[in-house]
Amino acid sequence: MSLAAASASASPSALFPSPTTAARRRFLHHLLAAPPRPPSLRRCSPYHWMAQFWTEGSLEKNNALVEYLKQYGAVTTDQVAEVMETIDRALFVPKGFTPYIDSPMPIGYNATISAPHMHATCLELLKDRLQPGMRALDVGSGSGYLTACFAMMVGPEGRAVGIEHIPELVVASTENVERSAAAPLLKDGSLSFHVSDGRLGWPDVAPYDAIHVGAAAPEIPQPLLEQLKPGGRMVIPVGTYSQDLQVIDKNTDGSTSVRNDASVRYVPLTSRSAQLQDS
Repeated sequence: MSLAAASASASPSALFPSPTTAARRRFLHHLLAAPPRPPSLRRCSPYHWMAQFWTEGSLEKNNALVEYLKQYGAVTTDQVAEVMETIDRALFVPKGFTPYIDSPMPIGYNATISAPHMHATCLELLKDRLQPGMRALDVGSGSGYLTACFAMMVGPEGRAVGIEHIPELVVASTENVERSAAAPLLKDGSLSFHVSDGRLGWPDVAPYDAIHVGAAAPEIPQPLLEQLKPGGRMVIPVGTYSQDLQVIDKNTDGSTSVRNDASVRYVPLTSRSAQLQDS
């Protein structure tokens, strides 16, 4: 199906199916069942303990979530706080889920929107490469949330590109952004989404100052390294069962330095058919 046809025939609720009451209950029970951990917990823990302290009445405002992430060290700069306050997470989370819990949420097609603390972590790691006029690539853009944040940070003089191999998610993410503060950037072309295999990147707009990969690769894809600008930075989860969030800096001579930021748990970076086989 073409993107135009998909856009015309599929409503947001069809693209992001609403979960049943039982499914919501199971998801939240699983989320809240973990025992408390001390505040010193590493911010990138894949199932963040902070979620258990949220109640339905305290989840109403996006700014409250950002303030909460600041208190626990996930958001450390005004730059990241401002963009997360500007891009309302509720516009990118399917109906039926509470958008401001610090947890990943399913968005259909065996994909998720990452937990807010992971978005904050990646924005903090990439913020110096997301200055006005710079170029950013979001591989596995999913709901479009992080791509929208990138676009707000690099501004209309920069470029933010989202790559997603599920066409329905590209349609849905575009619709999400159209309701957000990043809508003018989508309209003027400085923010764009494309259907493609993220492992191949998007060479049309390369090289990139910042590359974010939202799924775990068994090893770092060579095309992404080639599309990273000297002086640029890539953040990517690497591994299969055991995964590390790796920070890759490309030096001016083309060499790279790699460090592990945290142990994480992401869905795999794979082919479209493999991702959909269990849908």
